[in-house]
Amino acid sequence: MLSKRLYATLFPGLVSDSVSGLASRSWPSSRQQLRFWLGASLLVAAGYGIWGCQTAWWGQYVVQDDARQHLFWLRQFLDPELFPQDLIADYFQSVAPWGYTLFYRMFAAVGIDPIWLGKGLPLVLGVLATLYGFRVCMQLLPMPFTGFLAAVLLNQVFWSHDDLASATPRAFMPLFFLAFLDYLMRRALWPCLVTIGLEGLFYPQYVLVFAGILCLQPLRWQNGLRLTQSRPEYRFCLAGLLTAILVLLPYGLTTSPYGPVITAAVAKQLPDFAPDGRGRFFLSDPWMFWLSGNRSGIFPTLKPPLLGLGLLLPVMLGLAHLSKFMRQQLRPTRHITANLWVLVHIVIVALMLFGVAHLLLFYLHLPSRYTAYTLRLVLVFATAINLTLCLEAGLRWLQQYPVSWPRQMLVWGLILAFGGLLWLYPTYAENFPHTGYRTGTAKALYQFLAQQPKDSLVASLLKEADNLPTFAQRSVFVAPEYAIPYHIGYATQFRQRAIDLIQAQYTSDLATLRWFIETSGVDFWLVDANSFNPAALPQWIRQYPRALQAALDNLKHAPPLVQQRLNACTVLQERDLQLLQAACLLEPHNEYNTE
Repeated sequence: MLSKRLYATLFPGLVSDSVSGLASRSWPSSRQQLRFWLGASLLVAAGYGIWGCQTAWWGQYVVQDDARQHLFWLRQFLDPELFPQDLIADYFQSVAPWGYTLFYRMFAAVGIDPIWLGKGLPLVLGVLATLYGFRVCMQLLPMPFTGFLAAVLLNQVFWSHDDLASATPRAFMPLFFLAFLDYLMRRALWPCLVTIGLEGLFYPQYVLVFAGILCLQPLRWQNGLRLTQSRPEYRFCLAGLLTAILVLLPYGLTTSPYGPVITAAVAKQLPDFAPDGRGRFFLSDPWMFWLSGNRSGIFPTLKPPLLGLGLLLPVMLGLAHLSKFMRQQLRPTRHITANLWVLVHIVIVALMLFGVAHLLLFYLHLPSRYTAYTLRLVLVFATAINLTLCLEAGLRWLQQYPVSWPRQMLVWGLILAFGGLLWLYPTYAENFPHTGYRTGTAKALYQFLAQQPKDSLVASLLKEADNLPTFAQRSVFVAPEYAIPYHIGYATQFRQRAIDLIQAQYTSDLATLRWFIETSGVDFWLVDANSFNPAALPQWIRQYPRALQAALDNLKHAPPLVQQRLNACTVLQERDLQLLQAACLLEPHNEYNTE
């Protein structure tokens, strides 16, 4: 009886005549089923979103890792005097998509802090993306329970990676991508065109994915590969492609004030792209480089691992197609729609763009961007369908055939095992939810700097400098978080700044120190207890080997001037951090601290 009731609840459209009366008397209608499972899906999305965002909500000095690059400068919309003539802020503003900038600007116009907006936005984006994911799944296999399975898997994908939590341009991609698929499968022309436009305004590189999928729509597999004869189909695809071209055209005609994108030949010569560099790309292991590299690989992570079950969907469909017996065992396959071909199109386009991005490195940015999320989303829907096939076959077998208790235990054991792997994933996954939130611990430092003039500039080689533009709202000369090497103009300036700062911090020559302070305009200098320990220098400055070696040589001969004048010039000390006044370093002092 339990298996019959469960079967009738999950698969009302497949209930056999022997149990249809039970279903009609005891269980909701199909429309009620749809509402129930859609509501459950949105509740799951809200639950995961609250779980993922709560760390950021209850901490003043909490920010997502990548938000430190893409959100801090948006506070200029609240206070135009912030970050004046700031190379870092100006650069990240120049690479921000127009729609993304306008979105945050509209909220800033009514007084909403972009940083705090970014802490709540992932929850909203996750729920909306789940809604569209459910709708897409219903276009593939119109069973509400399958849509619920896809919703759970979607949210596990979202919160196993920090893209959504970042509230950066790529956080909008899953929502617009799933909305595009939904409208594409429904052939809803105007909503589809609007979605293409929004994608271009928020995450333009994925418009290439949309365009590629549209190009493949007229293809049909009917006794071989053929083109459709449907004129409305061609009009739909042509309208979408024209929209994609119009959206991308301004980006193609606009030149960056920071010069062209760096070429692969140049990048291979820079330590920045080495395995231990800030832009870690060219990995020494070829398998890792092509398969799992975070920036270069075709599929960086398989999270949750249950997505691997989606790889078996072609096998299941092939068996159902070739064998009448298997077709009877996998009855939901008869309800799978022709929209399933769209998943194949996504895979083809993703792999093609992955290859093109490698050939044109780095003009299309990072190759993994085209495959990581696209292939994950394909596996989400494939896994949801596969789980439906297996669960339906197991429950129907239990209710239709008299089986011994060992076989019943086997079936129920498999059902519970797959259910546990799916539902309990957060309990056994490592680092879930993976949000990438960073918590600032130097509160006195942030508060002190926030009270200084808004054009103050801080020089530091410490990782703590990453937090200052966000938490103190003051400019930094350089910081490892901002050592992004993709545009030659910015990368060259940043690299020279880092070299100049390394030389100045470890020099014993007053003229060198004076030249740096006067030309750079730095007001404060942040160091810590290990800043002058040769064995504990910051890891990221290894990208500048000549400057690093010169610093190590200087440390062997005499204490640098900055180290000598720590006590005399410190204006704030918090734990092992010391904030020095830069102008003070140029004044003569009688007492030196050489410890």
